[in-house]
Amino acid sequence: MSSSLSPVFSVRRQPPELIGSALQQTPRDLKLLSDLDDHFRMHIEMILFYKNNPSMKGKDPVRVIREALGGALVYYYPFAGRLREGPNEKLMVDCTDEGILFIEAEANITLEQLGDSIYQPYEYLDEFLYKVPGSEGVLNCPVLLFQVTRLICGGFIVSIMGIHAMSDGQGFGQFMQAVTEIACGKQSPSILPIWNRELFNARDPPRITRTILKHEEVTHSHNFADAESTCNTSLQSFFFAPEQFQALRNHLPADLKDRITRFILLTACLWKCRTAALGLKPDDTVRVACTSSVRGKFQNMHVPLGYYGNAFVLSAVSSRVNHLIDNPLAYAVELVMEALAQISEEYVKSLVDYFVINKGRPLPFTTNDFCVSDNTRTGFDEVDYGWGKPVYGGHLGALVNCSCFDRCNKKGKEGVLVLLRLPSSAMEKFGQELKIVTRSGINTKL
Repeated sequence: MSSSLSPVFSVRRQPPELIGSALQQTPRDLKLLSDLDDHFRMHIEMILFYKNNPSMKGKDPVRVIREALGGALVYYYPFAGRLREGPNEKLMVDCTDEGILFIEAEANITLEQLGDSIYQPYEYLDEFLYKVPGSEGVLNCPVLLFQVTRLICGGFIVSIMGIHAMSDGQGFGQFMQAVTEIACGKQSPSILPIWNRELFNARDPPRITRTILKHEEVTHSHNFADAESTCNTSLQSFFFAPEQFQALRNHLPADLKDRITRFILLTACLWKCRTAALGLKPDDTVRVACTSSVRGKFQNMHVPLGYYGNAFVLSAVSSRVNHLIDNPLAYAVELVMEALAQISEEYVKSLVDYFVINKGRPLPFTTNDFCVSDNTRTGFDEVDYGWGKPVYGGHLGALVNCSCFDRCNKKGKEGVLVLLRLPSSAMEKFGQELKIVTRSGINTKL
């Protein structure tokens, strides 16, 4: 679990500025977003911590990143535009080249002094990611906000806020790769962007031919954000090193332990422990929903290299509380595998059609349900502007129904950092359940 102690320091910010494309003129056109994009009218936030690199002496990370952003926007010019609504509330980007928001800042602290507080939760987040008034909307707002904060040790912090409707984690990661390549001297990105948002539009007429998110088993639903406002919650991060993963595998039968991914194993563990911590009724129904990228998966739904729109889907399975808690971990593992096995070309099309038919409605999740997002392949832990890879780079925050996984190297160990938000009354119980299930040794009753 991350430390709750944060050092005392101050941050001095320059006035926000707008950065457009390095070209004097980029195409001025309207580009329609996909029906899948349209569902994600929210923001993604990321943070990356960099240590000093003596070989970069005399170079200013603020200047390098600012100039590289302008160069990358030559190719990714829609990011410098503004989202609008067209007929039937259809989202589109107006490629105005008004620019992305950029903030230059300095903090009177070293990376060493920040210590383990670089791992979430952050008590100082507002200092390193200042949300400029008027920037937190979706329509008519900057698509991206960058804050680059120099540290007195020569290290720096890059914080980013982006509108999710424009890109998913891998899409933003692709843009960041372009920025880093230009920062390191390349004239153009190695992967050129492709728009093609029609790939994830609904059929005409839309039709649902698959069971979507097990929604027929739910009698009521809540918006994720609304769920947070109804109870006091706590955010914690948990680091899973190789020994924790091995301990979890030790709870599985031999025919299962070697054929599952870490994502499946970790999702099953968290779902089981979280459900036990919530103190639900034994006959209540709970679900777990897994996000899964469809890039490179289906022959007839080819997502081309360079596509930077949303290209992931959610699939879910359900269980009675007592079955999930009382059965061995393998029970939860097999259910998570079942959720991922649902995803097919027809499922993806049905999900997009479902979003269009139910436009404007929240996803059919209750506060008892759990959604997990695997961000270990977005590439944010490898974003190198010339100073080397970040000490830590990952997504910010988690909602009470959601958790996300980021790759992390902590104290020399490669693992996964899990962000989890729970009702405050359940967090201690969750920690106890987690300690039990990550003990070494074999116990198939866990």
